[in-house]
Amino acid sequence: MQLLDGERPVVDQFVGLPVAFVERQLILATLRETGGNRTHAASLLGIAIRTLRNKITSYAAEGYTVPEPAHTEAP
Repeated sequence: MQLLDGERPVVDQFVGLPVAFVERQLILATLRETGGNRTHAASLLGIAIRTLRNKITSYAAEGYTVPEPAHTEAP
């Protein structure tokens, strides 16, 4: 996995990287930020929930760790 350099602006760090890599990093980071909430992540990313689910399935099949949704206990 390629790591980003903390010294340069984030956008500049993506120059020259494959779009699929950048997209995967953004989706996985958004899922971590939303606690694995797929609906919220899809909304933040501006993509359909079905698109996000398809990408998550693909990433998991490729061996990437995909954040699981937090399960809340019913009262």
